[in-house]
Amino acid sequence: MSDTTITTSWPHHELGKSLSNWGRWGDDDEIGTLNFVTPEKRVQAAQLVRTGKTFDLGMPFDKNGPFPAGGFRVNPIHVMTLLPSDTQQSPDGLISADDMVITGLQSATQWDGLAHVGYGGTFYNGVPAAVVNNFTGAARIDFPKVIDRLVSRGVLLDIAGLKGVDRLPDSYEVTAADLSAAEERQGVRVGSGDILLLRTGWYRWFLEGDREHFLGNASGPGLDSCRWLYEREIAALAVDNWSGEVWPSTVPNATIPFHQVVIRDMGLTLGEMFNLEDLAADCEQDGVWEFLLCAPGLKVTGAVGSPVTPLALK
Repeated sequence: MSDTTITTSWPHHELGKSLSNWGRWGDDDEIGTLNFVTPEKRVQAAQLVRTGKTFDLGMPFDKNGPFPAGGFRVNPIHVMTLLPSDTQQSPDGLISADDMVITGLQSATQWDGLAHVGYGGTFYNGVPAAVVNNFTGAARIDFPKVIDRLVSRGVLLDIAGLKGVDRLPDSYEVTAADLSAAEERQGVRVGSGDILLLRTGWYRWFLEGDREHFLGNASGPGLDSCRWLYEREIAALAVDNWSGEVWPSTVPNATIPFHQVVIRDMGLTLGEMFNLEDLAADCEQDGVWEFLLCAPGLKVTGAVGSPVTPLALK
């Protein structure tokens, strides 16, 4: 499948053309790089569980989330719909409770699906923008298509640890050289079908209660890392910041160009706001940077992303 819809020349669009996975798994493919997660890969990943240690990589889904009032994303709202006092008249003494949550699907730890970002009027694999509408949500390439693939070998690359700091500076761009240097320091290699977790230390701002800084000029991957991710055939990427990439953009006047390349052109599912602090500390201690990662998300029909509570098992 060819991409002939772009008429304006942008550096990230040119890069995206050279890294495009359109048609690689057929013209009807809807899961992109998660095709690299095979049954054999999952079997290999399961064998990484040796101690039973489990790490919760998710942000709490509650009113104390990162987003300020008035924005297009709101923090989750938890509401009780049935209280024990409502059931006290039951003849056999039963008491019960029920609840609901009102939330954006990308208001805490979350995955960006393949219908989340595009350009030139198309999403991944040439899917037209019109497939996302008020009636169906995303009629194609919606998030549920990838759920069964988000269980694989996880690898954590700690870029903050590489630099000897607890968090990277504001707007630091993680490069391909950084990724390779982190591999060498940690004695691990990212391979085909892996889910890469990228620690910048940025999540520490949230843990410390500084929401404003957390939502500010984040360190993260930039365009320089895209070819590295493509050549390693990673299945998905998750970052510990809010933006999923370095912020602000390193391309003048461009909006989230890294998203545009990896999601729209490469077909890569991108995670944001993963809490990697405890996992990184444990990996630093025992020298084991690989694990079974289970992070399926929610099967919300038509969704362009999903909240997730990821679990790393060592």
